[in-house]
Amino acid sequence: MGNCFAAPVSNHHSPGTTKPSSPSEVSRNISKESGRWTSRSNSNATQNGNLVQSNLEETTPQTGRVITPNLKVFTLEELKSATRNFRPATVLGEGGFGRVFKGWVDVNTYAPSKVGSGMAVAVKKSNHDSPQGLKEWMAEVKFLGKFSHPNLVKLLGYCWEDQEYILVYEYMQKGSLENHLFKKGAPEPLSWDKRLDIAIGAARGLSFLHTSEKSVIYRDFKTSNILLDGNYNAKLSDFGLAKLGPLNGNSHVTTIVMGTYGYAAPEYVATGHLYVKSDVYGFGVVLLEMLTGLQAYDTNRASGEHNLVQWTRPSMSDKKKLKKKMDPRLREHYPLEGAFQAAQLILKCLESDPKNRPSMEEVLEELMKISAIKMTAKETKASAKHGANRRQEVTNANHRRPPIHHDSHHGNRSPIHQRHGAIGSGVGAYRH
Repeated sequence: MGNCFAAPVSNHHSPGTTKPSSPSEVSRNISKESGRWTSRSNSNATQNGNLVQSNLEETTPQTGRVITPNLKVFTLEELKSATRNFRPATVLGEGGFGRVFKGWVDVNTYAPSKVGSGMAVAVKKSNHDSPQGLKEWMAEVKFLGKFSHPNLVKLLGYCWEDQEYILVYEYMQKGSLENHLFKKGAPEPLSWDKRLDIAIGAARGLSFLHTSEKSVIYRDFKTSNILLDGNYNAKLSDFGLAKLGPLNGNSHVTTIVMGTYGYAAPEYVATGHLYVKSDVYGFGVVLLEMLTGLQAYDTNRASGEHNLVQWTRPSMSDKKKLKKKMDPRLREHYPLEGAFQAAQLILKCLESDPKNRPSMEEVLEELMKISAIKMTAKETKASAKHGANRRQEVTNANHRRPPIHHDSHHGNRSPIHQRHGAIGSGVGAYRH
């Protein structure tokens, strides 16, 4: 994927981020920071001090809500048992923070269980060599611990023991949007309708963050951080770079520049000024990737085409040019008018001045209108013909192609670099 950039990370054990003496103290410290958080009472704790969430499958309103953190404090031994001692075979993916392992726990108590028994979870374990650590780990606990929304990945608990920073999330069966768009050998190309549904779900999650009591700037919106459940419902993951929005009438917050090339808003890269609508720029880039099936930044493309936004922007306002840039895996099975309206929305999101970008609520409203646009009878007929021709081409090619002997070691490797760099914490990098 694209190159990543970040200013040097400060010592995580500096006076401003001194390590609490115990995991329970982490909870108390975070309670103080948020103002609304409260720690669980002793009556809800087990004998070893673990906090247990009593009802995982609670009904969550579509609009989401701020909740009292109710996270289980796992021991390192419990997570070793749940993941079979972090066995390589259980690795789901890897990111800047570390590896993500698949584990199994009891549905009610979250105690480790046998493989295939109970429920699957994603266990994100820090890499000791990573520049990311305590700061990003605490940001995840702080934000994901207090938000409940259908389009945000659910954080179930955490572990901090023997210098290990570990987070435990709900397991997302379909992996990341990145894999479905860019990974060679992905099972089935995402249809136009499915892409729109995913975009709408991600927009709902981002809109919720922006309009919460204290607006939250996600700061790391990209395809690898959009995870899909078994029904392809989109959920935002990886809150390691999230920040509270501006206060007291200020338009922005000033912070160290961290992000992924191709996604970060230009005003943020240039000045370190982070606006709520800096996220909207990133959303526009991801929507462009969903239309074209191309990555935001790819040095393997021809000179002048490395940056997807710069390369495709001139084509967004012309239907004929836009059609040539659309993902060929869609096989023309989409309404051109809907694609054009999506392109116009992308251009609005990519405005150089953040003031001129729409809010995520407005983006969501526009996406809902686009999803109602259907293919014309002429487009449907042309798409069917295109699909039949393509199937015939594949059949002819298979008849001509000699047998291929695959290298078993590399047969399923993704062309996308496993590490997304110094951005986020890596749960979004699920690989299947």
